[in-house]
Amino acid sequence: MLAILERIHPDSDRIDLLVDLVDCLRPRHRWVWQKEDDPARQVRTLTQLLKGNPSQAWALRRYLTTLLEQRRHTSLYSDIGILSNDGFVTELKRRISYRFLPPAFNDLYLSDALNQVLYDEDDHAWIRAVPNSDWMVLFDVIANAPPPQDAAPDRARYVTLMGLLDAIRTLSCRICALGLEPRLVHSYGEIEEFDSPFLMQNIEVNHYLDEYARYLDGKIAQPEPARHLLVMLDQCEAVVLRIRRSALASGTSVALTYLLVALHQSIDRLHKLLYLVDVSGELPSAPTVDLQEVANRSANPGSPAASARRLAAIALAEELIEAHNTKYQVRGLLRDNVDLLARNVTENASRTGEHYIAETRRDLRHMLVAASGAGFIVGFMAMFKIMLGYLRTAPLVEAFLFSMNYSLGFILIYVLHFTVATKQPAMTAQHIAASLHKADNGRGLDVDSLADLVTKVFRTQIVAVLGNVLLAFPVAWAIAVGYKAINGNHIVDPAKAHHLLADVDPLHSLALFYAGIAGIWLFVAGLISGYYDNKALYTRMGQRVRQLRRLRRLLGEERLGRFADYIEDNLGGLMGNFFFGIMLGMTGTVGYLLGLPLDIRHVTFSTANLATALVGLDYALPLEDVAIAGAGVLLIGAVNLLVSFGLALWVAMRARKIRFKRGILLVQALGRRMLASPIDFFLGPKTRPPTPVQDDPSSELIVKDTK
Repeated sequence: MLAILERIHPDSDRIDLLVDLVDCLRPRHRWVWQKEDDPARQVRTLTQLLKGNPSQAWALRRYLTTLLEQRRHTSLYSDIGILSNDGFVTELKRRISYRFLPPAFNDLYLSDALNQVLYDEDDHAWIRAVPNSDWMVLFDVIANAPPPQDAAPDRARYVTLMGLLDAIRTLSCRICALGLEPRLVHSYGEIEEFDSPFLMQNIEVNHYLDEYARYLDGKIAQPEPARHLLVMLDQCEAVVLRIRRSALASGTSVALTYLLVALHQSIDRLHKLLYLVDVSGELPSAPTVDLQEVANRSANPGSPAASARRLAAIALAEELIEAHNTKYQVRGLLRDNVDLLARNVTENASRTGEHYIAETRRDLRHMLVAASGAGFIVGFMAMFKIMLGYLRTAPLVEAFLFSMNYSLGFILIYVLHFTVATKQPAMTAQHIAASLHKADNGRGLDVDSLADLVTKVFRTQIVAVLGNVLLAFPVAWAIAVGYKAINGNHIVDPAKAHHLLADVDPLHSLALFYAGIAGIWLFVAGLISGYYDNKALYTRMGQRVRQLRRLRRLLGEERLGRFADYIEDNLGGLMGNFFFGIMLGMTGTVGYLLGLPLDIRHVTFSTANLATALVGLDYALPLEDVAIAGAGVLLIGAVNLLVSFGLALWVAMRARKIRFKRGILLVQALGRRMLASPIDFFLGPKTRPPTPVQDDPSSELIVKDTK
């Protein structure tokens, strides 16, 4: 470190010397600074060296000011850490490509100089690990170093100030442009009824900067405080918050979410820059800058108290360094832009999930009837799939036929208001997560109310599976017997029958693995349903359908209105079932073409295939083989349900930023319910309870918001 200080020339503009100096401060291994506080020791060592040699401190000061004076600052303050105007897809492509081949540096810009100095992606972590008091002492030693008598005055502070002011103007223009985007106006039409705050804030910024220029020229003693500008920025932020809240009812898109994130980041950065350049002392700090937290990290015995402005500058510097280190990371972009869309998708699926929960025994009977209707149709779908396999078409043609069989069958089940049991978990999991979020009050959650909901979901799911299986088996059996009676031969030969039995063997095949793949597709189908429900709301699908003149002439005004309402209310269900069928039909063929063990096993179809195989073999099967096949069907159903439910619940809770603590309390509450009333636990109450379940303060499931 001392050798590097001796090599520094005051008027040098070689950035490699600063790179070498930072390399001395940077810990060699991450685990070192986490355990031994290595970065702080290195910073303190540099401080002591400079204190002992004021001439080297002055040389370092002049060297740093030379670097600052010869580079442009604006892009560092206005671009780093703020999404570009290119849109989500373009930004995603750019980040992925720059991860492999970074862009060329332009040494003229201060933001590009950071790429050379702080090139390690973990630099922001160790810089934050150093107490702010140590950084302040180091900066004070450098800033207060006595200059020689012939030293020229440095312009670093003036250059930095002008960069901040230019960044304020740039950010204001960007906020104005983003605030007038058609997507935003479409989502918040009220903004057209009064003067747009996005436009007015730009007018206020220009007025403020004009006053500031007069202040710098010495024409006025002090510029006016930016009170009116702050009011406009608060109104802009309020519009962003209203749109985000209304998106749960009116839908959203990735493009709109990207726009809102960019707006929020720009407004927040503008707040911080205004606070740094303010000279009136009346401007409050940016709401997202917790100066007290920064001050706490600066507290150190023997160190002087830091001013609020210096703390804000340090907070902004740390923010810029972290944003610089992570500017090519894809994970952060997805986290910031997909959260609202994921929340809307799971919220719509949650509303659908309410219809899959039976409250009373009468509701369970209705669910049994609906599930039985689905089992009846699946029996025919299984027969059609076997017949389509006999066509011996090309693999892709066969996959298309299988997909259409699945898709049209599931759509028919949906249109007739029947229920496929394995479709329920992806919806009910979202509803459970939504209930957790609504009940979260920051102190805890009543486990008994959650256990009541889980119990309803459990017994409803069991009844739905029974309805599917108990009718799919006899329908498939009747079809196989009828085919033999009409044609004189079985619908499947013995070889095919043994193949169908081998498909559900949990011991000697990949049946359970394939069942897990089907569970993943069930989960994906639930997300697709929520996505299209959100899309129908956001794009006003019903109104668009009503505007089709040819369809109006064909159906008439009244029928077209009913059809439009049906499409808007059921687009998610229709598309979810359609794509679920596509995924089931294509998986086996994709696995065959790629040479990978990919296929699906669905409990209802496996039940129908078991019945068809028994008839095809004339029931000439050992009891052991029948038992293994039956156990395989049950295990396939369990895997279908667990995988789809687990994934859906995990995603729904991640979208709401919720996680459990002490989840064992939920298991205990379920156990108490089953022991206290086993009949009601499995069959449900005869009528709805007159009053909601009372909170039990002794049973608490902690829900933590990890935002």
